Amino acid sequence: MARFLHTADWQIGRHSLLSSGRMSTGRFTEDEAALLAEARFTAIERIAAVGMAEKVDAVLVAGDLFDAQTVSDKTIRRAFQAMASYIGLWLVIPGNHDAALSESVWTRAQRLGAIPQNVQLLLQPEPVLFADKGFAVLPAPLTQRQTYHDLTQWFESDSAQTPPHLLRIGLAHGSVEGQLPESADSSNPISAERAHTAKLDYLALGDWHGTKQINSRTWYSGTPEQDRFKDNGAGNVLIVDIEKPGAEPQVSVHSIGQHQWVKREYTLAVDADLDHLRTELGQIADKSVIALTIRGQVSLHNHQQLMQILGDAEARHRSFQCDFSQLRLQPTADDIAALHADGYVGEVIEELRQRQEQADGETAHEALAILADLLRQQNAEASA
Repeated sequence: MARFLHTADWQIGRHSLLSSGRMSTGRFTEDEAALLAEARFTAIERIAAVGMAEKVDAVLVAGDLFDAQTVSDKTIRRAFQAMASYIGLWLVIPGNHDAALSESVWTRAQRLGAIPQNVQLLLQPEPVLFADKGFAVLPAPLTQRQTYHDLTQWFESDSAQTPPHLLRIGLAHGSVEGQLPESADSSNPISAERAHTAKLDYLALGDWHGTKQINSRTWYSGTPEQDRFKDNGAGNVLIVDIEKPGAEPQVSVHSIGQHQWVKREYTLAVDADLDHLRTELGQIADKSVIALTIRGQVSLHNHQQLMQILGDAEARHRSFQCDFSQLRLQPTADDIAALHADGYVGEVIEELRQRQEQADGETAHEALAILADLLRQQNAEASA
């Protein structure tokens, strides 16, 4: 029996590019981006630890180890150093983000002497035999970012013949035709029937960032550290056991990711909605990446409670962002009385309340919240 760890889409360098300004998103602060970048190196260390604990025969890395060809030399070295605790065999193919161009991140890694001896980079579409371990690997490395023909087609050619007593393991990076929500007319296509037509015992795929089974012999492992707001089972690696050639693989999912990415929308209308929001936020795992949209309307009193709830949640998470553009502050008579906002100040509050519905509504919302806070502070100082 052979046992493999299947992983892909490490995207090393993704968030370090964000923090250095080389990619523009506005999503993360520099500190947040640095911590998310560090989590990707930790993911490699966790993969290596799982590989050792599960005593796998090889770790299969199905492309996009790096997020870009332009990552720094330090990043290259750190990525390979993070693999050190698994002393077995690592089998790696280039993906679309780190394609094996004539000059690439891989040629730089080789010049740096950064690639350990137990890491084998598969750059040619040809069988690689591991007779002592009982398997052969058929790689489909990408040598350019986009292709529009199926690079796994060669798995069925005469040049892909392997000894019958060895398992046939395919390793590829691309979009399985007709199986993914975003696969229509996508580049780097892969036939959904390739494992069957090429008589593969297992086809390890990368490119889709969530864990997904195509059929009993074809799987995407997904990225080991979630990197977008999609509920697609990211943050995993796969352990694959195959008894003998022709036997159906036994695949188990192992969660290793540190940060969940959670995108939620909440509508506030009555007091009980705040309690519901507090409960739901409390159920999200610590150190998550959160994006909230808050809509509806709240009184000034409830807005103060809302800010307390969100402030407590923000302190628990790696990144916490909230869109208030669809939330309206609706001061009640009790709000006005509590703020002692009579006369001119009361008129200003009413004007800001009405202007929330106009083009500059978000500015009016912020101004109203600031004014209410200033009045509360003034009243507190006066009564002290």
